[in-house]
Amino acid sequence: MENNKEMVNHPEHYGGSENVYEAIKVIENWDLDFHLGNTVKYISRAGKKGVNKELEDLKKAKFYLDRKIKNLENNISE
Repeated sequence: MENNKEMVNHPEHYGGSENVYEAIKVIENWDLDFHLGNTVKYISRAGKKGVNKELEDLKKAKFYLDRKIKNLENNISE
């Protein structure tokens, strides 16, 4: 394998293993659920997988945040 970039364990676009603010560390330390964890994940990597992916990552973050809000609103109205 010539490509030495880590793409599974601690990839750079999520902060890398040496970064105390690596997305998975923040998500676990803040005890975020699936929706909020994905929101943080996509915001944290926006623009780091290429400029053409930044907008896509921000839309993904928005999708998960909107879904979390909708779920909370549905629970309030029940």
